[in-house]
Amino acid sequence: MLSLNFTQFPVLETERLILREHNLLDAEALYAMRTDERIMKYIDRERPEDVHAVKTVITRFNEGFENGNNLAWVIALKEKPAEMIGTVGYWQTDYANHRAEIGYMLHPNFWRQGIISEALKKTIDFGFNNMNLHTIKANINTGNEASRQILLKHGFIKEALFRQDYYFRGKFLDSEIYGLINPNH
Repeated sequence: MLSLNFTQFPVLETERLILREHNLLDAEALYAMRTDERIMKYIDRERPEDVHAVKTVITRFNEGFENGNNLAWVIALKEKPAEMIGTVGYWQTDYANHRAEIGYMLHPNFWRQGIISEALKKTIDFGFNNMNLHTIKANINTGNEASRQILLKHGFIKEALFRQDYYFRGKFLDSEIYGLINPNH
């Protein structure tokens, strides 16, 4: 059975990272990331108006965890666990088909250091081994070569190209869908 119903938020650790629950103290860092055009270049989502709007997002993340709808982690370095440098998590959980969509973002100061790869490896393992996911999917903007390469590196396979399926800021955009099947199923 697919389950996101954990008695407490699952904190994960890797060699360099701690993946922890969002809290309202992360609002400033998350606001900075969600309004940084370097980060948001390929994330086709409206930018938050202010820090208060981001606090609402954080509350929704935590409620989503409590309701079993999503599981979103803050990425932090072990030596600075309170300092958010990115996010990774599962969204759009499809219980009937044991699928969830993974998403991630990272502050540019930490790009090209293997951090997303390290966080993805841990969250993919958690998704398959602890959540009992059969398939993890990812939806990327077709221009996002860095995201495409990280997904391919972790064994994802391109499943689909949806042409002009998403309307954002007055344009129809293409989407690429990648999937990774649990090797234990």
